[in-house]
Amino acid sequence: MIRLSDVYAARRRVSRWARRTPMEHSPGLSGVCGGDVWLKLENQQVTGSFKIRGAANKILLLSEEERDRGVVTASSGNHAQGVGYAARELGVKATVVVPERTPTVKIDAIRRYGVKLIIEGDEYMDSERLARRIEREEGKTFVSAYNDTELIMGQATVGLEMVEDAPDLDAVLVPVGGGGLVSGVASVFKQVGDTEVIGVQSKASPFMYECVKRGEIFDMPLEDSVAEGLHGGIEQGCVSFDICRELIDDWVILEEEDILAAIRYMLHEHHMLVEGAAAVGPAVIMTHPERFRDMKVGVLISGGNLSAEILRQVA
Repeated sequence: MIRLSDVYAARRRVSRWARRTPMEHSPGLSGVCGGDVWLKLENQQVTGSFKIRGAANKILLLSEEERDRGVVTASSGNHAQGVGYAARELGVKATVVVPERTPTVKIDAIRRYGVKLIIEGDEYMDSERLARRIEREEGKTFVSAYNDTELIMGQATVGLEMVEDAPDLDAVLVPVGGGGLVSGVASVFKQVGDTEVIGVQSKASPFMYECVKRGEIFDMPLEDSVAEGLHGGIEQGCVSFDICRELIDDWVILEEEDILAAIRYMLHEHHMLVEGAAAVGPAVIMTHPERFRDMKVGVLISGGNLSAEILRQVA
């Protein structure tokens, strides 16, 4: 579990780059479930995603020598933008490896930060293996998207803001990919109260859920998903795996059509773009409304970098 003192320190550290995002009441989703639903809008964050929080905290904690050598990362898109933004602001050279299925909207955004961009691999773990090789061969510091306690401290600042802006939540719905975000958010909530932490993944890529259920990290086949930000595996010895296993109270695994329906709902009901990974929380409310009747629920909207292709499907 990430200590609250470290989360407060991370917030002081990254506040120059990561903005405090709104916690907005959702009358529509509240009506759907008969509860009280609040949305944490990280789609309004710098770079359009929460990822800047962890990336900035990690790079700020590097030594001068490490910054001089540069950093390398692998990402499905949003983490790469966070690393690129923080590296540019701090004058650090960054190499980014993304899988071939990364949406064009994210690739174009990554390029704008002046990183060395490499597009390689069918899925995230292919990109991570190449990034790890670059780390070994070129002496760069690898900035993991999930397997790093300093990065998780930065992501945990999302949970800190949620606790402050919407106290007494009965449950919080958090998208789960590699587990960095939910590890930080759950660490905060479990130290300040008894809020139920619910992890959400897609049926196409339920990697963390299946590993937690089995009690070990293992390889499994994955399918394409509109929630590409949650797609891919985790490496052995991953710190987020242990935190997820300890702190996540329940899981919901969603079908692709449910995620698309939630993207469409957020566009028409809230007039905002949310990417597939960010739509999984609203999708849970929409598909399991009875689960949240008479409850105060926080829904983490993790990002807004939606591809034009998916937008055409839901518009």
